[in-house]
Amino acid sequence: MTEDGGGSAAHHDGQAPALHIPSDQQKSSTTIQEEAYPMSPRRDTTTPNPFSRKNTTLDLDDYFTGPRDIAKHSKWPLFMQIHGSILPKLIVPLFVVACWASLITAISMKVPGVNLGISSILLTVTGFVVGLGLSFRSSTAYERYAEGRKCWSQLITTSQTLGRCIWLHAIDREGSAKQDMLAKLTAMNLVVAFGVSLKHKLRFEPYTYYDDIVDLVDHLDTFAKAATQEHTVRPHPGMFKAVGENLGLSFAASNPRKLMKKAESPLGNLPLEILCYLTSYIDELTLNGQLPIGMQQTTAYNALLALNDVMVNSERVLNTPLPIAYAIAISQITWIYVFLLPFQLLELAWITIPATVATSYIILGIFFIGHEVENPFGNDVNDLPLDLFCQQIVQDMETIAARRKPRTADWVEHPRNKVLYPHSDSNYGVWVQRPEQAIRKALRNRPHAEFEKMKAAEEKGDNNI
Repeated sequence: MTEDGGGSAAHHDGQAPALHIPSDQQKSSTTIQEEAYPMSPRRDTTTPNPFSRKNTTLDLDDYFTGPRDIAKHSKWPLFMQIHGSILPKLIVPLFVVACWASLITAISMKVPGVNLGISSILLTVTGFVVGLGLSFRSSTAYERYAEGRKCWSQLITTSQTLGRCIWLHAIDREGSAKQDMLAKLTAMNLVVAFGVSLKHKLRFEPYTYYDDIVDLVDHLDTFAKAATQEHTVRPHPGMFKAVGENLGLSFAASNPRKLMKKAESPLGNLPLEILCYLTSYIDELTLNGQLPIGMQQTTAYNALLALNDVMVNSERVLNTPLPIAYAIAISQITWIYVFLLPFQLLELAWITIPATVATSYIILGIFFIGHEVENPFGNDVNDLPLDLFCQQIVQDMETIAARRKPRTADWVEHPRNKVLYPHSDSNYGVWVQRPEQAIRKALRNRPHAEFEKMKAAEEKGDNNI
């Protein structure tokens, strides 16, 4: 019997018919003014991917701002790639070093009787100290970067667990199945909103007017929403300030907490408030008997606790930078070493200038990398792609909710279920008609068949050598 014939027979036997997709005319004649099959994700209801090449082109600004599109493949050799490297942030420092080296070299070469050169022993001694400082700076910065990635990995895992618990474990009550389904979808949207709000909180963006969060929390009563209604002016940095920030100039960088300091009302803690709403929903599921098994309740409450841990650990990474004494000392030592380079390389004559710039690029490159990855939650090129992580949570929630809870018989007894594959191509229907002893005999012979297959492959490989 063909698949069409089987589907028709199932329909006549009283089973649910295949999904009927209405035509455009039937869609337009509905009384409900909504799309019959809304596409997902829809505008302003999901986290945008601002670094996707589908939405933007690789222009000059992309070399300075991030995070970098990790899905983009470059065919250039790694040492020739600029996007993602620290070189754009080194334009101004290397220019200053080049001017300084040119000045020292010109004075020594053109002014009679003046030689500013010093012994290269100082280069060796100070180089060892600078190496220790940069190694410490890089290791602590990457430790914070890795800690931030672990936090967001845990967030994605916990979101998947909580989404499955809500959609699959929670039972729809008789007479209110549709309302329960919509409540589940609302709760799963709050799981997405938690990740998006945590991203904004880690970037010191305390309000709710951002495109990826406004429609997710607009129906909630939160401090951030109330503060947003009072704070109507959105910051727009000027051109010179934006250029200075892109070039890594410290005097042009804004205080990241400026918006929080200018707040005229309490900003609250939006991720925590969303977590409170999720907790109340899980409480109602438990009290209503929609989570009848104790382990399901434990899974749900453990997921809520894990989300709280993610929030606290992320804030710990953000608010515990390298102690300022270490940061200042390492910065001063590095720059002193760089400015002393021309004096120790003057024996190279005019080659001192390019040699100083090249050496400074190596030293300052490691120094600036440590500074950039120290805060993994920002908008630098090498920061964590938090927008991509939030988009993954959206896709996970949509995948979970795309189908109703599957019945075991539907996929176990499916005619395409090859139970003993790859050792047998027989499907479930064939094996279910055989006696139990035959099945157990096949299972017992399966390891021997795999072993003989491996031995035959090894012998064939030996013969080919």
